[in-house]
Amino acid sequence: MTDLDASAIQVRHAETGDAQALSEFITPFVTEGKLLPRTVDELMGLIPHCFLAEFEGRIVACAALEIYSPKLAEVRSLAVSTDFQRTGIGKRLVTTCVELARSKNVLEVMAVTSSEDFFKSCGFDFTLPGEKKALFVRTRDD
Repeated sequence: MTDLDASAIQVRHAETGDAQALSEFITPFVTEGKLLPRTVDELMGLIPHCFLAEFEGRIVACAALEIYSPKLAEVRSLAVSTDFQRTGIGKRLVTTCVELARSKNVLEVMAVTSSEDFFKSCGFDFTLPGEKKALFVRTRDD
């Protein structure tokens, strides 16, 4: 749907009443292994910093910013319907999350992703100032 007028897609803050619809929207992404499973209760916790993109009244994309501390936040649960990929809506949602972090004076925003080229196009990179890198260890198999 690359010929779609991107201005027809509205981005807004999620509201409490959106949790069930959001859960239904992300289910296919969870099934495909692109997102981690989230209960409706977990989604409720993300709602204050969650953004939805809607087209003709239906959710077509979402993203949330989870703020861990004044130093660090993470873009979470970014998902864009297949028909709306390559319309710029994913980048709009990431930018909205980064702007929220900036408005809350959060120092850095990270993203754990398998779509590194996309996040690089949004200004993310592997290294932090001073050549610091984030390293992870898995404590259980899910």
